[in-house]
Amino acid sequence: MLHQIISYITFLLRSSNQHGVHSPFVYNLITKCFYDKTNYNSYKQIALYGKTLRKSKLKIDVTDLGSGSRVFKSNQRSVSKMAQKVGASKKETKLLFRLLDYFKINTVLELGTSLGIATHAMHLGNPKAKITTIEGCPNISTFTKGTFKQFNVKNIEILTGDFSEVIRPLTSKTYDLIYFDGNHQKQATLDYFESLLPTATNASVFIFDDIYWSKGMTEAWETIKKHPQVTVTIDTFMWGIVFFRKEQKKEHFTIRI
Repeated sequence: MLHQIISYITFLLRSSNQHGVHSPFVYNLITKCFYDKTNYNSYKQIALYGKTLRKSKLKIDVTDLGSGSRVFKSNQRSVSKMAQKVGASKKETKLLFRLLDYFKINTVLELGTSLGIATHAMHLGNPKAKITTIEGCPNISTFTKGTFKQFNVKNIEILTGDFSEVIRPLTSKTYDLIYFDGNHQKQATLDYFESLLPTATNASVFIFDDIYWSKGMTEAWETIKKHPQVTVTIDTFMWGIVFFRKEQKKEHFTIRI
């Protein structure tokens, strides 16, 4: 927690908005996507999905293959509490929706389905996009499949198992966007990043959730920023966003959202 507090203070001191951003690509992303104030109709569906989960009376026996939970002490967790405490926030879901729409994303890989809050938001950003999402816990996977069916969500494939094993057959494909939101450990994050690098095209976007979750996660983020294939990176505190655009000079931005 102390690491997060210190990191947030540092972030506020060095972050900015669109002013002073000389890259047209990043400037347009900030002004037309990050700061887009349009009240999209899909936001109502995003809110309804979250509300339905928060009202659920069900409990799930969770198998945690990642870094564990700082919120829950028991492996039996209520769906409502999971939705409240560890699900993607309203800000995150709305931004994911806008990113899918802005970049016209057609293929997505998500590491960490959980209750499908982020997955559902990305689906609404482009209902025709093919989304593959991986969940480590079989019980959560089964529950979320049922929720997607309830909301008539299509074009989403949920794979279940350990990330490192499940992604192996996926590395021969390409993805427009990969959302890393599962195992928040330094080495695991770096391993997934390296394994999935072959799936990136010049236009691909990688998003890393909770880059200040721990000192190790922040170190992983710093390593990713320096990778030779990475050109533009954006630190929004909640996310680290990575681009591989060869036409861009290597540059890092710290942006308040």
